[in-house]
Amino acid sequence: MPPVRYNSMLELMTKCLKDFADRPAFVSAGTEFTYREVDALSDQFAGYLQSVGVKAGDVVAVMLPNCVQFPVCFIGAMKLGCTLTNVNPLYTVRELNHQLKDSGAQTIVVFENFANTLQNALEGTQVKHIVITQLGDLLGGLKGMVVNFVMRTVKKMVPAYNLPQAVPVKKALAAGKGVSYPKPNPKLDDVALLQYTGGTTGVSKGAMLTQRNLMSNLEQGLAWMSEAIGKEPITVVTMLPLYHIYALAVNCMLFMTFGARNILIANPRDVGTVMKVLRKEEFHVITAVNTLFNAFLNNEEFCSRDFSKMKFAMSGGMALQQPIAERWFKVTGCAISEGFGMTETSPVVSVPPLHGAPRPAFRGNVGLPLPGTEVRLRGDNGLWVGLNEPGEICVRGPQVMLGYLNRPDETAKTIDKDGWLATGDIGTMDEQGFLKIVDRKKDMIIVSGFNVFPNEIEDVVAQHPGVLECGVVGVPDPVTGEKVKLVVVKKDPSLTKEDVIAHCRKGLTGYKIPSFVEFRDDLPKTPVGKILRRELRDKPAQTA
Repeated sequence: MPPVRYNSMLELMTKCLKDFADRPAFVSAGTEFTYREVDALSDQFAGYLQSVGVKAGDVVAVMLPNCVQFPVCFIGAMKLGCTLTNVNPLYTVRELNHQLKDSGAQTIVVFENFANTLQNALEGTQVKHIVITQLGDLLGGLKGMVVNFVMRTVKKMVPAYNLPQAVPVKKALAAGKGVSYPKPNPKLDDVALLQYTGGTTGVSKGAMLTQRNLMSNLEQGLAWMSEAIGKEPITVVTMLPLYHIYALAVNCMLFMTFGARNILIANPRDVGTVMKVLRKEEFHVITAVNTLFNAFLNNEEFCSRDFSKMKFAMSGGMALQQPIAERWFKVTGCAISEGFGMTETSPVVSVPPLHGAPRPAFRGNVGLPLPGTEVRLRGDNGLWVGLNEPGEICVRGPQVMLGYLNRPDETAKTIDKDGWLATGDIGTMDEQGFLKIVDRKKDMIIVSGFNVFPNEIEDVVAQHPGVLECGVVGVPDPVTGEKVKLVVVKKDPSLTKEDVIAHCRKGLTGYKIPSFVEFRDDLPKTPVGKILRRELRDKPAQTA
């Protein structure tokens, strides 16, 4: 395990902001902000928090999409020694109310588009201070006013709300300018971040990530990445939301140590708008999930770009499908590095090597455990399995969370007395130590006693040229226990259910063939782009 050089996120961020002061740090809605500007603005936000009575240890919630206000407010709260909790802006009233109550947040920074949700979610929470912002607020001059006018008046993206106590972010920053505040001294074992799990399978839980967890994973990432990045300044495209642990830890913190220029994409699903942003940009690294890579590969303008300066692409959050990995390599000449991790591991567990022998476009695995990380696989009988045998992936290392906030029973179910965290993912490990994800344990389908993994079927179906996207779930059956249901988004309008089944028969054994095929215009996804299999199950299946 590489030595931990920083005692806290604050120590790291402070060093980056000073060392790279004159470099561009973030590009938000086409406007560039230097590290020095982010430093000054975050100082003002820390001053504002101090002026309204917020103190070290208080929980500050950040409910923002990818815009410069995110790092400004996040780093500003850190400068005062606050504990952070990131909030998905698309949360419902119920989900937001749960996180605010569970975390004990007393302050929240919210995007105006979601202020109505916050208004209806405040009951029973401890929230005292609300800072509200809109995309154009920090862009300055006419541009900022136009951006806000378009969102509010033209696109009508701001539902009516009533939050009289809310302070606009520009007013908050002005109030904090020049206000002195006590400099905190965080310790490695202090909780830095309450990062809530996706909640796609039940109540969302707050993973307590300490300074040591986050700084250890940063050092592990640096050991993996530094040689591939080199010494020259780089530009990173951040399409995944910073409120997600993957983008926060990798795109924000890890790349800031290189003084990277970070292009923030607020809505990656709007490929046309993203292309307008990237049209004149030369970027070196891009991070995304399988569905986003697929969307960009289906955009002619993106595929015609010059990718000669690309260093690598990174995938995580969901399984990378072989056809997409191979197409990406063919189009860009740059292999996607698919890693594995989770909120509870701060987040990265394993990644493919970035240097050494040339890597193929797709190996079907998620690389080697990071330095200092132990990985073992446990069978259903509770015993460790051998090489190339499937089992639940268990992780032990300095990046493993302290536990779930207020949930000692859930913590005990997840982390055993020896420190092994059970991930809920089924995988195998080969003789070289490469880890392969088979599927989520809870998504596994059991057909007449046979284990069927949705990822395998999705990978086969995605190879059909008429398929744009697909998702697989199990549905109850009185005879076989479960049957396979396939949901497809067409690329070719003439594609039929019969075509899909015939294609499946060429690559899948009988019990894996979908019993139901359904066509939809799109698939339900989380904001990160992960397919919500639960919602695929909820809709009645149609017979193939």
